[in-house]
Amino acid sequence: MWNERTEILIGKDGVKTLENSTVAIIGVGGVGGYVCTMLARAGVGNIIIVDFDKVDETNINRQIVANVETVGKEKVFVLKDMIEKINPKCKITAICERFSAENAERILKTQHIDYVVDAIDSTKDKIDLICYCKENDIKIVSSMGAGNRFGIPQVEIMDIYKTANDGLAKTIRKNLRERRVKNLDVAIAKEIPLKIDRKTQSVGSISYYPAIFGCVLSSFVINKLLEK
Repeated sequence: MWNERTEILIGKDGVKTLENSTVAIIGVGGVGGYVCTMLARAGVGNIIIVDFDKVDETNINRQIVANVETVGKEKVFVLKDMIEKINPKCKITAICERFSAENAERILKTQHIDYVVDAIDSTKDKIDLICYCKENDIKIVSSMGAGNRFGIPQVEIMDIYKTANDGLAKTIRKNLRERRVKNLDVAIAKEIPLKIDRKTQSVGSISYYPAIFGCVLSSFVINKLLEK
């Protein structure tokens, strides 16, 4: 049995709980792709993935969906194919479109969702997702910045109002305060990001940082699911 070692840790009831759980991952690039694969390997039975983007050559240094054969292909379909080869029992719903306030209800109210993982890059879409989930009592955890860092990662989950040294978290905090969102679990790095003198708008990245964020987020969700 492929998941017998997981069962040793969480028992038959735990395995059954994960099999009956549904997790939506919004954004399946560097962070979200690892979240999805970790959840599937742990035995989560229903996964919804949402992303509009295609694999780019610049993704190869950090994204699990990216290699020389997948460049140009839609990320959600590459990831769906990967998951079906890892855990064929996992029902994976791939939605190839950009999440927005306009399509939030159609995407998130199609079935009961136990947890949402926010791995969106766009600040506006990120805020819209968080607020939609909070307004509709959908459990959510969000990824903050994983870029412009290359030290040994120290990533932890905390409330966004207790975070520091993260420009993305600062912007999200301000907007959530204005929209009267009182709390939000986020994955955040302790390391202060580098101030990079660059002429482009690209963010510096390295192979392991998004992966660590993905592992921390997936472990948080799995433990929350098993609390039931």
